[in-house]
Amino acid sequence: MNEKILKTLEFEKILHRLSSHAATSLGKELAEMLNPLGDFTQVKLRLQATNEAVNVQRLKGNAPFGGVRNIRSALHRARIGGMLNPAELLDISTTMFGARRLKRFIAAVHEEYSVPMLKEQADFLSENKALEDKINGCIDENAMIMDSASPALGKIRSELRTGEARVRERLEQMIRTPSTQKMLQDVLVTIRNDRYVIPVKSEYRSSFGGMIHDQSASGATLFIEPEVVMQLNNKLRELKLKEEVEIEKILIALTELVAEQADLLVSDVDLLAELDFNFAKAGLAGEMKATLPLLNDRGFIKIKRGRHPLIAAATVVPLDLELGSPYSTIIVTGPNTGGKTVSLKTVGLLSLMAMSGLFVPAEESSQLCVFDAIYADIGDEQSIEQNLSTFSSHMTNIIRILRDMTPKSLVLLDELGAGTDPAEGSALAISLLDHMHRMGCRIIATTHYPELKAYAYQKSGTINASMEFDVQTLSPTYRLLVGVPGRSNAFAIAERLGLSRPIIEHARGQVAEEDVRVESMIASLEENRLAAENERQTAEQLRIEAEALRSELEAQQRSFDAQRDKLLEKAEREARDAVAKARREAEEVIAELRRMALEEAGGVKEHRLIDARRRLDLAEPALREKRGEGRVAAKKRPETIEAGDDVRVISLGQKGQVVEVVSGTEALVQLGIMKMKVRTADLERIGSAAVKKPMQTATTVKRSRDDNTRTELDMRGMNLEEAIIEADRFLDESFLSNLGQVYLIHGKGTGVLRTGLQEYLRRHKHVKSYRIGNYNEGGTGVTIVELA
Repeated sequence: MNEKILKTLEFEKILHRLSSHAATSLGKELAEMLNPLGDFTQVKLRLQATNEAVNVQRLKGNAPFGGVRNIRSALHRARIGGMLNPAELLDISTTMFGARRLKRFIAAVHEEYSVPMLKEQADFLSENKALEDKINGCIDENAMIMDSASPALGKIRSELRTGEARVRERLEQMIRTPSTQKMLQDVLVTIRNDRYVIPVKSEYRSSFGGMIHDQSASGATLFIEPEVVMQLNNKLRELKLKEEVEIEKILIALTELVAEQADLLVSDVDLLAELDFNFAKAGLAGEMKATLPLLNDRGFIKIKRGRHPLIAAATVVPLDLELGSPYSTIIVTGPNTGGKTVSLKTVGLLSLMAMSGLFVPAEESSQLCVFDAIYADIGDEQSIEQNLSTFSSHMTNIIRILRDMTPKSLVLLDELGAGTDPAEGSALAISLLDHMHRMGCRIIATTHYPELKAYAYQKSGTINASMEFDVQTLSPTYRLLVGVPGRSNAFAIAERLGLSRPIIEHARGQVAEEDVRVESMIASLEENRLAAENERQTAEQLRIEAEALRSELEAQQRSFDAQRDKLLEKAEREARDAVAKARREAEEVIAELRRMALEEAGGVKEHRLIDARRRLDLAEPALREKRGEGRVAAKKRPETIEAGDDVRVISLGQKGQVVEVVSGTEALVQLGIMKMKVRTADLERIGSAAVKKPMQTATTVKRSRDDNTRTELDMRGMNLEEAIIEADRFLDESFLSNLGQVYLIHGKGTGVLRTGLQEYLRRHKHVKSYRIGNYNEGGTGVTIVELA
């Protein structure tokens, strides 16, 4: 891409913002060198990588690039035989660690959300864990060689520490003596030239043998190495030299290991730079609230609410523009400072960003074209760069454009034909537009010439556009209106500013009739446009309301369908359970009837048949009545409820027995251990026909242990007096039924009921013995009675 167009459209400012989002210096380098491409396939690949990075950031946050460094120079030195220092080796180690961590991060993301391009790049990152561990085993996080780097180094440093301790000990013994302390400037041991010394007052220099290594700025203090420690210091110096030699050996060995892996590491650095660059593009997209543009190579542009990326979002006016179908040329007219140049730059800059693989600040589904080149002649007193232009400089630029452009180029011309005689300038502008139009390239041109308005109406494939101007406020709105030429607002502005009407009318008389007709036509178009805009907004509002209503109705329908399906499923499940229960009950009754027939040797007692019939009736599934039909059935229910009837409480779905009819509308019903008052309308008799059916006189009733006699009596909730009355009746019935053992359930409670009952049982004539229930029989809440 031509460098001039990049500078004209301020593309380098976009690159500067892009590089600020790079996490490493590697990514910054690639960002600053980014150049738009004219290859459609390559641009699509760039955008795909950006889109994947945007999705990763949206799902998982920023990618981890910690520890990654630019180690290219260190790798080059290692390859040519140089020795790397500890800091360089540490950078190589942290870069390998960062590469491995980033590789695992992208692999984890790829399992949840497909990012094939990033995954492919990350897969090529090598994992030199052995080299990394070797470096980390020799160099700590402060880039210092550790004692464990080699056995020899560990031994040397151990001797060094021992020697240093001896020297300090000798010197501290010396400076602690009172006779020596008066000759010292400070009572301390210090180091000069890697040798341990003491600070001695200059007048006592002859009192100490040894060597002077330094003196203070004033000359009052001399730093002397006493003779008693010179030998020890010499030994330390020898050890330090050995340490340096051993460290050099370690560094050379590590450097040779790095050199062996240099090619792989260089490849890793390039991949890390590319990955960081992709995530930097994602960061820029997030900052600009940019979206993925749709690409084509057909010369078609459709920008929806596009924003110039270098203008603050709070002040920028969005641009809507379509170019390439059905018209390939747009001629923009309007007053100065109306935003024509910004509109040109917005189109050019968004195209450059898309061709560079960047998201663009526009609404989703905006379309941009991959041009082979973009050319622009922009630069006058209204340009962002404030470059003053002349007619000759304009012509020089346009001649260069005509020489280089192709049918797949985008040409942006600002103030076409300006800077010369209006008649000649407009004629030249029309001729240039004709030539470029015949070439087939895409053109956006701005102008003040009214002749170009008529040209745009007459020329096929060309359309007028204008920058909107508010006459009421005498200020531009910066909105681009495609299809409407710009009006000359000079008379309206002059009138609003207070110029007398006679002068304005005289000026209007000087305007040619043809120009007046054009202005009238433009005014009519403007009125129609405003009316159409209002109608469009009203229709849009109605559409939004209709869409909201439809969405609400669809949601309600989905909720209704889900609830209906749930109820049907529940009803089917309950029906299956009821039928299964009825089948089990029927099978039990049939089995019992067969057993009774065998035991009675052909004659089944009538009361057994009645009880079996009752159980079959109870086994029949109780189906819920439909709405409305239940009320009718309730009204038609002819039965009267009497004490002793087995009933079902309709509202509760529970079975019980009527204890007492309280009034014509209420009855006291025993439901398990609970008694409650229920409206008779809410009761339904169960098996009444079988129970009330009169017995035949010829039938004999014989009590036996085979009857359905109760073997337990539940007295929980009764007082002692009531319990004794019920227990007495129960024991008599059990004795007559030949029962050997019965259960009295009195509960645990305070023990009053249990004690009273057991006192009563001790005196009862039918009781043989009694005991408290075992753990599996109810424990202390049950008394088990053996009958005589």
